[in-house]
Amino acid sequence: MATGSDASREAILGTVRRGLRRGVLPADQAAMLDGRLATHPRHLIPARARLSGPERVAAFVKNVEKEFGTVERVEDAASVPAAIADYLAAQNLEPRFVLAPHPDLAALPWAERPMLAFEVRRAVPGDAVSVQHAWAGVAETGTLVFPSGPERPTTLNILPETEIAVLRASDILGAYEEAWDRLRAERGGAEPNPNPSGGFMPRNVMLVTGPSRSADIEQTLELGAHGPRRLHVILIEDAPAARTELSETADPRPAAAREPIARPGEIANPAD
Repeated sequence: MATGSDASREAILGTVRRGLRRGVLPADQAAMLDGRLATHPRHLIPARARLSGPERVAAFVKNVEKEFGTVERVEDAASVPAAIADYLAAQNLEPRFVLAPHPDLAALPWAERPMLAFEVRRAVPGDAVSVQHAWAGVAETGTLVFPSGPERPTTLNILPETEIAVLRASDILGAYEEAWDRLRAERGGAEPNPNPSGGFMPRNVMLVTGPSRSADIEQTLELGAHGPRRLHVILIEDAPAARTELSETADPRPAAAREPIARPGEIANPAD
């Protein structure tokens, strides 16, 4: 007996088929499509993303900074509250922020920094600073990955002018494909299974590369155009290989590519 959702699905697919002027796919074509969805074939992964331990972390840090973000590396999670306090003071910002309701952030020793004031909730207009939990980082482009969920509200990535993301070095991946592989494995794909997410992919996955910026008006680069003006990553070096010092040889990009294309307020390169 078909359920209400099954009936709705068939009604939608029936409308699509009528628009395409065809019926149900033949069994061989349906099997081919099912096989493609199950195997998740990928395109070529560039050499700049095929990095090991310290090179992967080094490339991530350099690419974040190339995109006008900042990074502070700390030895352990217990050092995060102090790093947040120091960053806010250096930016002349109030020691007040909105904190993501993630268990890893809740477990941090906030009591050691009593001057920090925060509320655990999603962001609303008027919030100046957010502290968010980064699910993963992508070394290839210096991108942070934020699957949406109750423990990681998407508003924290959009509304405040300053976003502080807490990321573990062990969660830095080489390429986007690795991030999707990990997300599928963690969430169980599209079919229900006994894991905390219920087996479903998140409703939204935000990919954040540096602070918000735009060069739409006269090709003049402005930060904070559509979101945070500042993006600061606190990188917890929980992976032993990540503790290697950064060096020029760890950066797989040519020297000319290591400098930002344009500084805020300067003319951007149209080819970028």
